Amino acid sequence: MPPLDDLAFFQRLARAGSLTATARELGLSLSAVSKRLKQLEARLGVALATRTTRRLTLTAEGELYLARGGAILEELVELEETLADHRTALSGPLRINATFGFGRRHVAPLLSAFCRRHPRLEAALELTNFPVNLADQGFDIGIRVGEPPDSRLVARRILANRRILCASPAYVAAMPPLDTPADLAAHPCLVLRENASDYALWRFERRDGPREERAVKVAGPLASNDGEVIRRLARDGHGVALRSWWDVHEDLAAGHLVEVLPGWRGVRADFHAVYDQRRHVPLRIRAFIAYLEQEMAGRVPPVARPTTTGESST
Repeated sequence: MPPLDDLAFFQRLARAGSLTATARELGLSLSAVSKRLKQLEARLGVALATRTTRRLTLTAEGELYLARGGAILEELVELEETLADHRTALSGPLRINATFGFGRRHVAPLLSAFCRRHPRLEAALELTNFPVNLADQGFDIGIRVGEPPDSRLVARRILANRRILCASPAYVAAMPPLDTPADLAAHPCLVLRENASDYALWRFERRDGPREERAVKVAGPLASNDGEVIRRLARDGHGVALRSWWDVHEDLAAGHLVEVLPGWRGVRADFHAVYDQRRHVPLRIRAFIAYLEQEMAGRVPPVARPTTTGESST
């Protein structure tokens, strides 16, 4: 096999994580995949991986071959894109990871429109509850809240966002006093439960005056692991919710929800498109991120300053 074909094969093998998964993806027999890996190792004169049918672990030489080989393949793609002027005809794989709520509401329709413009793309959007390791899972782009702590990732902000404390007008009309974050202890709080904890930690910043932050533990009789459920419970008057602006701005504008605790505000929760740092970023990745930056502003308005408690926020 030509060396570039071997590089592509080994990259596919490493991402799949096992001989069995690779055989299934490539439509080959398990013995054919195993034989090709043996031939590659024989040509290079080193062992690239230890393996069983269920699991594949790269050796140090395998890690080096994967990292350097991946860079070579990316350079080849970049060269071909430059020569073919793919700015009007993007092609190739584009794998994206995003959270369920934001991914369904915004990333999916924008990806659909982008692929309609560029039909030669082979795009896949995978939604997960938590961010995944892009390199290990073979994703080109991750859509995340906040900038990543990993310095090997590049982050581009696609949406300015903030968490909003809100409740239904009916709940606000009869609720106990709510003047400081500490007052939330007297309120049924609608908790987005993403772990086994009995409470959630909500963070706030003072809106005016000296900078001050507060973190309060909240709990309530109703909880869910799905943000859409929490928003509906808040609309139904079951208590107070802390939701992202992108998720509730339409309900606030329509008066279905009201922003409360006007002297404080939820912390920033901007969305970023992140991708692995490399010398050559494929044009399809750069083009889709630029498209997200351009189009997202038209889907979610800027975060509005709240009116007084009890009035509808616009």
